[in-house]
Amino acid sequence: MTEIPEHLLKRAQAAREKSAEPAAEPAAEPAAAPAGDSRIPEALLKRSQAAKASKAGGEADAAETGGGVALAEKVGAVVAAAPAAAGVPVGGGPGGHTQRLLTVVKSGSIQDVKATPVDKVHTWPHLLAAEFVAALACTAFTFIFSIFVNAPLLQLANTNATPNPSKAPWYFLGLQELLTMFHPMVAGVTLPGVGIIFLILTPYLDRNPSNKPEDRKFVISIMTVHLMFWAVLVMIGSFFRGPGFNFVLPWVDGLFFEL
Repeated sequence: MTEIPEHLLKRAQAAREKSAEPAAEPAAEPAAAPAGDSRIPEALLKRSQAAKASKAGGEADAAETGGGVALAEKVGAVVAAAPAAAGVPVGGGPGGHTQRLLTVVKSGSIQDVKATPVDKVHTWPHLLAAEFVAALACTAFTFIFSIFVNAPLLQLANTNATPNPSKAPWYFLGLQELLTMFHPMVAGVTLPGVGIIFLILTPYLDRNPSNKPEDRKFVISIMTVHLMFWAVLVMIGSFFRGPGFNFVLPWVDGLFFEL
């Protein structure tokens, strides 16, 4: 026969003792609840009886059935007496705890384990490794390209004849254009120095941590003005300067520019 858990027996005994203290005379043990009033579902009782019958080899005698009913009445009496006397919730465990074991749930299914995205990575190896690979790729491309394409070199320089106009490479034409407008000290030192210092101070003037262009309008505007200013000077020095570095119109006087 199925045994009643020990903690249920202890709780029922404590409830009976507590309920008997305020009474003038000792109260009799609570009467066994009829089978119809049992707190155990009827389906469970039938399943328990069927298991007992199959275990005994198919013997389903009246004594066994009566024992199951008696067991149900005894458990029903214990469960019914506990909340009425001791105030312990029905189905509670030892000490009145009401936790219920539903199932074993893995922690990963109820916890948010998604990593928070960050906008910072380590310089090594993430950044430097990518830059090193990019440098190798550019070097290999330049090396292969130089094998099949010859550089556009001119004839040997003649020290007795200076080309007219004599222009600097395109990336220095902006500076050469400034030399036609200002004193060499201003055009070669002051203006480029002020521009470089201002670009260095830009991250300290605009401390917005956002990477979105719409949130960095100040620094984007400064960089755009700097690039456009230098690009205009390079274009003027390349296409609008002729012999003697004088201003000419390329569609009238021709184009005085070589790579």
